[in-house]
Amino acid sequence: MRRLSKKKALTLVKELDAFPKVPESYVESSASGGTVSLIAFSAMAVLSFLEFFVYRDTWMKYEYEVDKDFSSKLRINIDITVAMRCQYIGADVLDLAETMVASDGLKYEPVNFELLPQQKIWHMTLLHIQERLRVEHSLQDLIFKTAMKESPPAQSRSVDSSTSLNACRIHGHLYVNKVAGNFHITVGKSIPHPRGHAHLAALVSHDSFNFSHRIDHLSFGEDIPGVISTLDGTEKVTTESNHMFQYFITIVPTKLNTYKVAADTHQYSVTERERAINHAAGSHGISGVFMKYDISSLMVKVSEQHMPFWKFLVRLCGIIGGIFSTTGMLHNMMGFFVDVVCCRFQMGIYKPLKEDPVKMQQANEHAASPAQTHLSQPIS
Repeated sequence: MRRLSKKKALTLVKELDAFPKVPESYVESSASGGTVSLIAFSAMAVLSFLEFFVYRDTWMKYEYEVDKDFSSKLRINIDITVAMRCQYIGADVLDLAETMVASDGLKYEPVNFELLPQQKIWHMTLLHIQERLRVEHSLQDLIFKTAMKESPPAQSRSVDSSTSLNACRIHGHLYVNKVAGNFHITVGKSIPHPRGHAHLAALVSHDSFNFSHRIDHLSFGEDIPGVISTLDGTEKVTTESNHMFQYFITIVPTKLNTYKVAADTHQYSVTERERAINHAAGSHGISGVFMKYDISSLMVKVSEQHMPFWKFLVRLCGIIGGIFSTTGMLHNMMGFFVDVVCCRFQMGIYKPLKEDPVKMQQANEHAASPAQTHLSQPIS
């Protein structure tokens, strides 16, 4: 009984076979079939190779939500060079609540405003990247995924005496409240004041005013090597002593999560404005560099995504199976049309011919004649 049940099970399994084997004696090979097979295998290999590169590649996914973190501090990373001596200028932050932030985290370093040849190459490269980013926004994804290994060369003091250093490099970081504020660099050192703060500018001559500046780096949040901010590489040069430069910045909190970096940083957009200060012409204001920033209530989550392995296998099977089926159908259709064009199409191959009714009648009569002869013989 067990053997019978096993045989029935095997028979049932054989009946369910969707891939029956055809004997080799019934298979006919042709040159056209071999050519189509060679083309199909080549296409499979090329597309599978390209699909592997697609599987290795990653893309950035952007999600948006309301930023609920308002109690933490905002870090401002600064590296700005101003074409004035360090003893003549001061930098600080005043937020919307009229709270003055201590600038102890900033360092004042006397430097030359003109860049060294190596620094000029880096600066030109940075400007070129910024120009391409304004045209092709998708390059920002590449910057998020791959950090630049080369960092800007550090500015070094000249071998001459300190009198030849005509500029001041202000660099470092500050922690401010997460509210709108104003970071500014103007004439004179800042001093606390009951109604805010003030700068001691009376002792500085107007002839020494020159707020030509270069922003080597300005970012908000955690400083990530390789991420280029909007104002990085910006350079403004003026020939007038009384000049105001304004930057209106909108900061967007950003959580960056890639295979290399996981950090809380900030992106920002900026609107620039500059004008000469001339009280006689009605252009009032204070000479300096002013960066007024505001923080958006939306937060952006940027994460690096990768294709799952199972999806890669499904796409690979689709490529192989699709090419195999498509080339088989095309080969059969081409063979059919070739037979039609070459007059080799025969109806008998595709449809059985009806037999001649006259021949069928004669065959029936011939079959019935022996029976009649047998009946006519007398019984002995």
